Order: sequence, then C-alpha cells, then structure tokens
Amino acid sequence: MGGVTRIVIIGGGPGGYEAALVAAQLGAEVTVVDRDGLGGSAVLTDCVPSKTLIATAEVMTTFDSSYQELGITVQDGAAREQGEKVVGVDLGKVNRRVKRLAIAQSHDITQSVTRAGVTVLRGRGRLGSGGQAVDGSREVLVDGPDGSVQSLRADAVLIATGAHPREVPDATPDGERILTWTQVYDLEELPRELIVVGSGVTGAEFAGAYQALGSKVTLVSSRDRVLPGEDPDAAEVLEDVFRRRGMNVMSRSRAESAKRIGDRVEVTLSDGKVIEGTHCLMAVGSIPNTAEMGLEEAGVKLNDWGQIQVDRVSRTSAPGVYAAGDCTGVFMLASVAAMQGRIAMYHALGDAVQPLNLKTVASNVFTDPEIATVGYTAADVECGKMDAVVVKLPLRGNPRAKMQGIRDGFVKLFCRPGTGIVVGGVVVAPRASELIHPISLAVDANLTVEQVASAFTVYPSVSGSTAEAARQLHIRKRADGES
Repeated sequence: MGGVTRIVIIGGGPGGYEAALVAAQLGAEVTVVDRDGLGGSAVLTDCVPSKTLIATAEVMTTFDSSYQELGITVQDGAAREQGEKVVGVDLGKVNRRVKRLAIAQSHDITQSVTRAGVTVLRGRGRLGSGGQAVDGSREVLVDGPDGSVQSLRADAVLIATGAHPREVPDATPDGERILTWTQVYDLEELPRELIVVGSGVTGAEFAGAYQALGSKVTLVSSRDRVLPGEDPDAAEVLEDVFRRRGMNVMSRSRAESAKRIGDRVEVTLSDGKVIEGTHCLMAVGSIPNTAEMGLEEAGVKLNDWGQIQVDRVSRTSAPGVYAAGDCTGVFMLASVAAMQGRIAMYHALGDAVQPLNLKTVASNVFTDPEIATVGYTAADVECGKMDAVVVKLPLRGNPRAKMQGIRDGFVKLFCRPGTGIVVGGVVVAPRASELIHPISLAVDANLTVEQVASAFTVYPSVSGSTAEAARQLHIRKRADGES
C-alpha cells in the first residue's frame, strides 16, 4: 500500500488525532471526522477533567493528612470534630476550571492538527455500504450537524470512536442526582453524601477524589475488594486508606437500581438492602461507540461486547480498515489509543512499524496514593504465565517519604530468576505516575536488577526505593545461585 494518500479518521480522540499527525507527517491527505471536539472523551469528559478535579483533591488530602505532623498551624485555630476537613472547596469554581482547561486543551489539539494540514469535519462518520472499490478505496459517509450527508473516498480508514458510560436500566442518569462520570462537572455544589457504584479504576478515582473534597462517600463494590483488576497488595493499601479516611466501602454488594426521591437518591442492592445519599455516581463500565457505523456490513468483526477486533498493527478483519482506542477494548488508556493510531498509520503508509507490545505499557490509577504498574503482574506470576522473583519494599522506611509524612505505599519489582531481567513493577505512592518511569525503561530495555541498582539515585528521594528493591533482588538472586 505504498501509494496510499487518502486517509479518513473517524473520531478525534487520542487514537484519532495522534494518527492524523503521523499520517500528515508522512505525506498523506488526511481528514478527521469528529462529533464533539478534538481530544475526544479523554480531553473533554474523561482523563483531563477527572485528573484536574483529582489535582484539587490531592492538594487538600496532602495538607489535611500531614499539616500537623509537618508543624503547620491553621490560622483560625478553631477546634474541629474528628474527621472534619481543615480546608474546604468551592466545587462550582473547581468544575468551571476543569471545563475551561478541557476546552483549552481541545483547542490546542485542533490548532496543532490543522497546522499539520489535516482537514477536520464536524459530524458523525460511518462506512459506506459499497465495500472496497476496484482501486481498494472505501466510501466514508459524514452525517453533518445540519442534516447533510457528505461522501469521502479513503484508501485507508481508521475507526477511533471511543466509548461511552454504560447505564444500568434501573438507574437511569438524570444529570442532577444520578450521574455518569461525564456529568459530574456540571455540579455547582459538593455532594453531601455520594454513593459511587463500581469499584474499578473510574469508581475508585472519583470516590477518593470526592471524599478528599469533603463528601461523605459510600463505595459499592460487587467484588471482594476495590480495584479487582489491579495488584492485590496495591488494592489492599488503597482500601485501607479509604476506610481509614472514613469511606464506607461495601464489598460483595451489587447495586440493582437507583432512583431519585426528591433531593435524595435510594440505591437498592441485590440483597434487598437500601442505602441513601444525596447523589449517586454510576461507574459500571463503558460501551464502545461502534453501533450504526456500517462496520459489520463492511466486514469488520466485533466481539460479543461490540468492540472491534484488531491485530497488533491495528488492522481489523476488513482490508484497509484500522481501529484504535477504547472502541477496540485492547487496553483502555489514552496512551495505548495514541500508540494504536500511530501504528495504524505507519502500517497503512508503508513506514517502519513495531507491533503493539502491551507488556511495556505503563498505567496509573489516580487515587491517593496513586497506583502505577508496568509489565508482568502478580497474577501472571501466580498463574505460571511468568516465572519471576518478587521483592516488595514498603515506603515507610524511605527517608524522603518520612520527611514528607508519607506512610502508605511500596515499590514492588519482578525479575527473572536466572538472568535478573526486570519484567514488571508496581509503585504505590503519591505521584506514582512519575516514579514508574525508570521501571518502565528497565522493562522496555530488558535491563537487569544489577543495572537498575547500580544507577545513581538522588538522596533523599522516593525513587531511591526502586534502586533498593533492585539491590535486594540482586542479593536474593546471588543467594539462590549459591544454594
């Protein structure tokens, strides 16, 4: 496909706009079809807004949990009840800042894409019914906001339409008291009593954030622990922190319905128990935006959840059609979506391409403390997928952590028993998203624990615990070799 010049990208999120930039740089004629604004949900309703909200919560938690230990005095000196917050928040002002930053980021992305020579069309894109033409091109139809329909020809099409929050039939969001995570930024006042249904990443992040902002939070989890997909030691630390800060974590509790009664919300659990609050946030997963796009008619295979099936270079089952991001369900991260989109364009335009390797993906849960992971996991070791030696080093012994009043968290490293090659890691700490990078480099470059241990670290620093964990793995490897 060295002669490909016409690229049509449906969806302007990270998978779409990053792909557009690559394709334009490689000399293609690129059109992005987008409904809501470039950046997609990642910028407008998900990553950027939620992490901006969490940034405010993080400042509050850091101060509230450590000001006394660090010797900081509060000026009014008023006596406070147990658990009462030292500082408060104006949620309306916070949310206005959240939306302002999201729109600004979307504007910056649009400018960057258009400067690269990409055409951006507002509308809803779908594949035409004619299939591939003799020259290998396909038709893409664009339903405009004014009701018009525009036809485009594309030598390659990238589907990057993302996903939207899943709704429970008996818990229909109203945008005021029963909310999805895309609706919380319209709140002007802090929920007094917030029920969060769902203890995955989204549920845990919002539950922790609103608790830090001052809400009384109940987290309803259908599983036996929060964050069932994360490292179990990390999830245990976070759940302990949640409970210690006053959150009501209800494990093994499945929500059947949520209904609004005046200014209250009642959530009924599967065991018949009813819990009440002023607001309810439904965080029960997402649904790919793949319906009514002509995908299956064009030969694009979907799985049982409606996600597009792709290979490691983002190809679908239909020639000339690629897919990237949450609509594929491969790994629902903006960074993975962007990589899938770039890989698709490299492949479609005949450039050098390295297939997607999920074992080098670093991910982060933006709770407090944060949970960052990369590479093989404890579950992989337990099931025999990877033979690895593990060391977990609590942060309470780290000098910088002591100075900052950090009491919760750890660094965990996984390495191969014979070679000592680092194959995975977990960091639970404030700003773990920044601390995971050296471990990511080690995993990506197949570094050994000796190489990680011998690299200089700043003293004192939290990252010093990564080097110390590597040294302990080295000592254990030597002891195993001598036995």
